[in-house]
Amino acid sequence: MKGNPDIEAPRLSGTDAAYIERQLHAFKNGWRGTHEKDIAGMEMRPMAAILSDAEITAAARYVSAVRSEPPPTTVDGDAERGKVLYASCSACHGGKAEGVEAVGGPALTGLNDWYLVTQLANFRDGIRGSHPDDIYGAQMRAATAVLPDESAVQDVVSYINRLQSR
Repeated sequence: MKGNPDIEAPRLSGTDAAYIERQLHAFKNGWRGTHEKDIAGMEMRPMAAILSDAEITAAARYVSAVRSEPPPTTVDGDAERGKVLYASCSACHGGKAEGVEAVGGPALTGLNDWYLVTQLANFRDGIRGSHPDDIYGAQMRAATAVLPDESAVQDVVSYINRLQSR
């Protein structure tokens, strides 16, 4: 549950069970892991595809209950610029990146920063969130429009890293 950057597997321990369940269903239903550039997603998709709904729920609850140390910081950017860029993110992810359950926005603290960089770029570039049934993905694709380049992504993630260390 600590994550493994060698296979692009993020730390998931402590992640909200409802979010994990939603993502496993997204893989199973083909909303995630189908884009040719999403190699890690394509590797995850068949694993989720063999799970029953009950197994997905059980796996999500287990992952949510497990605890591990927060991941190390690996991304460096302009956290002050990131704070400005993050302002629109707070509606769904909270002012402290703690997540907003009422709108389905997961916590961003506790995730590997390299994973956040990858996924923000994937949303921005249409690798993730393009399936017509992926409502949350479509919202994220729209939200990443404020991140025009890699520098902006690095800056936002650097700000999230700062929130995590508080």
